Amino acid sequence: MCLAIPGRVERIEGDKAVVDYGGIRREVDISLVDVKEGEYVIVHAGFAIQVLDEREAKETLKIFEELMENA
Repeated sequence: MCLAIPGRVERIEGDKAVVDYGGIRREVDISLVDVKEGEYVIVHAGFAIQVLDEREAKETLKIFEELMENA
């Protein structure tokens, strides 16, 4: 099973971006999507596969946070 956790794009350099997952930063390939710094993405196997609007991303992150609090 794969969990689709949104990450915020902090910096873009060519086809690579640094994505922040609540303080954990990873470099991902963004060649499959049209994304700008500050937007949120879903990443699978090192590739950004979907861009999310900020509202949707924050709602998803809130749900994950609530799940972790109740775990």
